Amino acid sequence: MYAIVEIAGHQFKVEKDQRVFVNRLQTEEGKKVSFDNVLLLGDGDKITVGAPAIDGAQVGAKVLKHLKGDKVIVFKKKRRKGYRVKNGHRQSLTEIVIESIAASGAKKAAKAESEGAKKAAKAESEGAKKAAKVEKTETAKPAKAEKAAPKKEVKKAEPKVEAKAVAPKAEKAAPKKSTAKADDLKKIEGAGPKAAEALVNAGLDTFAKVAKTKSEDLSNILSEASSRLSHIVTDTWPKQAKLAADGKWDELKELQDRLDGGIEK
Repeated sequence: MYAIVEIAGHQFKVEKDQRVFVNRLQTEEGKKVSFDNVLLLGDGDKITVGAPAIDGAQVGAKVLKHLKGDKVIVFKKKRRKGYRVKNGHRQSLTEIVIESIAASGAKKAAKAESEGAKKAAKAESEGAKKAAKVEKTETAKPAKAEKAAPKKEVKKAEPKVEAKAVAPKAEKAAPKKSTAKADDLKKIEGAGPKAAEALVNAGLDTFAKVAKTKSEDLSNILSEASSRLSHIVTDTWPKQAKLAADGKWDELKELQDRLDGGIEK
C-alpha cells in the first residue's frame, strides 16, 4: 500500500517503513507526527483519488532527526559590469520514517472540529472588533458636534481676538499625529515578504505584538496562510522581535549570526 501525501509544501510518494527527507518540521526528534493532506491511496489494483484530498485518510510518521542538506552554490555574474556574487545554501531538512497509512477518519474529524472551533473563535473576535469600532465612531460624532457648537456662540458674543485663542483646533489636530506605523517584520531572521504579510493580516504588525506571541501560534498562523510557509522555523521569532522592539539592534545581529536553520546554536 502506498500514498501520495503533501508534507511541508511538497508531495511525496510514501510506503510503510520508508524514510523520507522533508523540509524542516516543528516537531521535536523522537516524536510522532501525522499528515492529513493525502492526495492518493493505492492498495494493489484499487486506487483512490482525492478531490483534492481524501477525507479521513492519514499518514503517520516519526521524526528521526533534523539535519541540513548538501551545499548548493549560487553564482551570479553580469558580463562587462564587473558584477560577481557567490553564495552557498544548505536547506534545513527533517528525516522521518513512515509508520502507518490509514484511511480511517476519526482523528481527522476531531482535528476538523478543532479547526472549526478556531475559525468560529476568530470570527467572533473579528465581529467584536468591528462592533467596538462602530461604537467608537458613534461616540466620537456627538463629541465633535458639541465642540463645534460653542464656536458659533463665541464668534457672535466675543471679539475676533478671543475667538482665535480658543483651543478646539489644537484638539482636532492632535489625533492626526497619533498614526501608528507597522514595523518592518522582514528584519526578523527567516521572515520573508509572504511571512510578514501573513503576520500583518493576523494582526501582528509590530515587533511588540510578535514578541508577546508564542512560537507555536506563529507557526499556526503561517501554515493557515499558506502550506508553503509551514516549514518555517519560528522558535526564535519572539526573542528577535523583543530585541527589535527594545531597539537592541546589535544584540539582534549577534543572535541572528548564531542561528542555524532558524534554531539557536
